[in-house]
Amino acid sequence: MMSPTATAAFLSAAPASSSSTHRRRSRLPVISASFASSSSSEEPLLVRAARGEDGLPRPPAWMMRQAGRYMAAYQALAKRHPSFRERSETTDLIVEITLQPWRAFAPDGVILFSDILTPLPAIGVPFDISDSKGPVIQTPVRSEEQVRELTPIDLEKLRFVGESLKILRSEIDGKAALLGFVGAPWTIATYVVEGGMTNTYTNIKSMCHTAPNVLRGLLSHLADAISDYIIYQVNSGAQCIQIFDSWGGQLPPHVWEQWSKPYIKQIVNKIKIECPQVPLVLYINGNGGLLERMTDTGVDVIGLDWTVDMADGRRRLGNGISVQGNVDPAYLFSPSPVLTDEIHRVVKSAGPKGHILNLGHGVLVKTPEEAVAHFFDVTRSLRYDTLFQGCVAEELEPVA
Repeated sequence: MMSPTATAAFLSAAPASSSSTHRRRSRLPVISASFASSSSSEEPLLVRAARGEDGLPRPPAWMMRQAGRYMAAYQALAKRHPSFRERSETTDLIVEITLQPWRAFAPDGVILFSDILTPLPAIGVPFDISDSKGPVIQTPVRSEEQVRELTPIDLEKLRFVGESLKILRSEIDGKAALLGFVGAPWTIATYVVEGGMTNTYTNIKSMCHTAPNVLRGLLSHLADAISDYIIYQVNSGAQCIQIFDSWGGQLPPHVWEQWSKPYIKQIVNKIKIECPQVPLVLYINGNGGLLERMTDTGVDVIGLDWTVDMADGRRRLGNGISVQGNVDPAYLFSPSPVLTDEIHRVVKSAGPKGHILNLGHGVLVKTPEEAVAHFFDVTRSLRYDTLFQGCVAEELEPVA
């Protein structure tokens, strides 16, 4: 148990670039040599695009929520295993679900089937998932005492994640990039404070003013835990990590600057020291007002949602950082020629370097599998030298 003085110092501390020292550190395995080192030419197309390498033949592509409810194979498996927690916390089921779209569509990125809340029990925050309400946290964290009772992340409780990533890395065998992911501290905190899903975020937003030290303590603890969780995923085989600040877009930009960005930077700073070879992607739903601010987090790739025009996004960000996105998921319900034209438009707008083709949000329920297949078929047929023949690359500086 911490002393009152230590607790007060912890709760009032500003986020730092390294892990706080008031808690014992999580034990992390040493990165396997086979996972930690490879030459650029041997690395997957997606990793190279994330780093902004020149001379790639085409943009790599994957889809957020590419494994899930729209696939008949997933629906059949879910009937046999109706609990989402079972499906997302059982190694053989995680591997099977993750590989379903890889086998069907051969995307350039294969993202672990999991959930941003999966690590919560490993820091002492149990949760359930209700069919009608979604995630439910019976005892929301809103007090200094509750923050003090949070534990360092116990990676043994997340062994199924590490085991799944190791198997997946072997199964994919270099033919695609293996992606891990985490939730950003602010987004995870919305669930922890609100007790589940919310449309208003009134409890956590009011804490910014009524209990700022408590909220800072929670966010700092989450940043430490998420950093260690990322390192664990990398050690287990993940080659790229996406950070989802799903509800960061619910904040006014100046509030996001104060209550979300510093804790993302805290994570990024640690990962750049511990795992400098692994690109980091930051995605925020509703990020049109945040793009320029997002670059200052230090991530390698900014994910654009579908409400941002890709050409405008590229102009605002410059071409010194990679971008991801951003086809509207609804285009997958359109005739194939319409989808083809939209893919071409997005790719041309992003430019011939530093672009990962994706949707601007996750695959929608009831999306035709044939449309997903067409999306990836079109992407594989693209060639930068044809799309940009005779064009002179323009050097774009980010908007100040």
